[in-house]
Amino acid sequence: MDVVLGPHQYGKAEVRLVHVVRHGERHDLTDLTVGVALAGDLADTHLTGDNSKVLPTDSQKNTVYAFARQHGVGAIEDFGLRLARHFVESQPAVTRATVDIHEHAWGRQGPHSFARSGAETRTATVTVDGSDAVVVSGLTGMVLMNTTDSEFFGFVRDAYTTLPEAHDRILATAVDARWRHATSGSDDWAVSFGEARRHLVEAFVDTHSLSLQQTLHAMGQRVLENRPEITEVRMSLPNKHHFLVDLAPFGLDNPNEVFHAPDRPYGLIEGAVRRDDAPRWVESWWDV
Repeated sequence: MDVVLGPHQYGKAEVRLVHVVRHGERHDLTDLTVGVALAGDLADTHLTGDNSKVLPTDSQKNTVYAFARQHGVGAIEDFGLRLARHFVESQPAVTRATVDIHEHAWGRQGPHSFARSGAETRTATVTVDGSDAVVVSGLTGMVLMNTTDSEFFGFVRDAYTTLPEAHDRILATAVDARWRHATSGSDDWAVSFGEARRHLVEAFVDTHSLSLQQTLHAMGQRVLENRPEITEVRMSLPNKHHFLVDLAPFGLDNPNEVFHAPDRPYGLIEGAVRRDDAPRWVESWWDV
C-alpha cells in the first residue's frame, strides 16, 4: 500500500487586530479577527521536516499588523485582497493564500467612545490563487424574528412524530450568510454589503413562510435579483424554536402569547441560491 500526502495548508488563526484612526478628537475604530492560510509547494515540511519554504505563522501575524499600519484597513475585502496578494507574490513556494476576516461592530457613543454592537459580525474571505482572486462577503449572527406569517404543515409523519402542524407560529433564526462576488473589485464594498444585508432582511420580513427552507430561498433570490455583482448566496439558518406554553393546568388560555424558547436542540436549514450561469464555487480548500 502506498501512502501519499493529501491536501494541506497552514497559517495563522484568529489574529486579533484593533485599528484606531485618529482625526483630532474624532477617532474611527476597526476591530477584526484575521485568519491566514497558505498552500503551494510545501510538501517537504510534512514529508522530511525541511522548513526552507515555510514562512512562519508568526511572520504572517506580524504582516497583518504591519499592513494595518502602512496601508490602513478600509473595507475588509480590500484588506484581505492586499494581504493575500502579498503572500502569493512575495513567497515563491506559495501559490494560494486565503485570508478570512471577521469584523466586530462597535457603535459610536461620542467622538472617541464606542459600545460593542451585539453579536452580528461582518465577514469576508479572500482567496488569491495564482493571478485569480475570489472575494466572498457575508455576515454571522444576524438574529431575525417574525411573530406571525409563518406556518409548517403537511410534513412527513412516522412512528416517532409528535410535532403538531402549525398555521401561526413564531419564526426566528440567526442568519449566517456568505455571498460570492462576480469579480474581485468593487466600487464600494460597504454599499454592496449594506444592500445585500438589506435585501436579506426585507425578504425575511416580506415572506409568508411555509417553511424556513422557503424563506432561505426567498432571501437569496431577493439578493440576486437586486445585486448584479453577486453570483451566489449561501446561508445557514438555525430554527430558533418557540414553543407555546400549556397554561391549562393553571386555568389559563394561551392565544399565541406565551412561549418557551429553548436554545437546543434546533433544526438547521442550509442551502445555496445561485445564478444558473455562475462559476463553480469551491468553498473549501479540501475541494481544490
